[in-house]
Amino acid sequence: MWYDFGAGYQGLDHSRQALTDWLKSLPTSTGIPLSRTVLTGFSQGAAMTLDVGLSLPLAGLIGLSGYLHPPAIPHGQTIPPSLLVHGRQDQVVPLRAAQEARDRLTALGARVEYHEIEMGHEIKPAVLTLIRNFVQTVVELPAG
Repeated sequence: MWYDFGAGYQGLDHSRQALTDWLKSLPTSTGIPLSRTVLTGFSQGAAMTLDVGLSLPLAGLIGLSGYLHPPAIPHGQTIPPSLLVHGRQDQVVPLRAAQEARDRLTALGARVEYHEIEMGHEIKPAVLTLIRNFVQTVVELPAG
């Protein structure tokens, strides 16, 4: 758990800073620039992905069964391409949360690939194909 829902997002600022610091350290520790890094998260991790990833020069963002933190939208910045996937039968994070995230990002000019899948709060194998195709597109990997 990245933060406590019941306590008004208690711990969010700490988690946000820890994730940002770790991501900024990656080019030095791995030799891979952020411009070739795709940040991915599921559920609360998807919210963190969108929250932190919107302000970094990443290759892309993948949010699975997630949502946006309020306000969570930077103004005047380039937003990385995003893949959002959500289950139509998700009993944990309402489908409407993903639709609102898609709409808010699109309204800011972000390139958003959006999919609703017949599943609950889970990741079905079909989602892996969507992820692979998205990653290959945004980091320009050869197919196969």
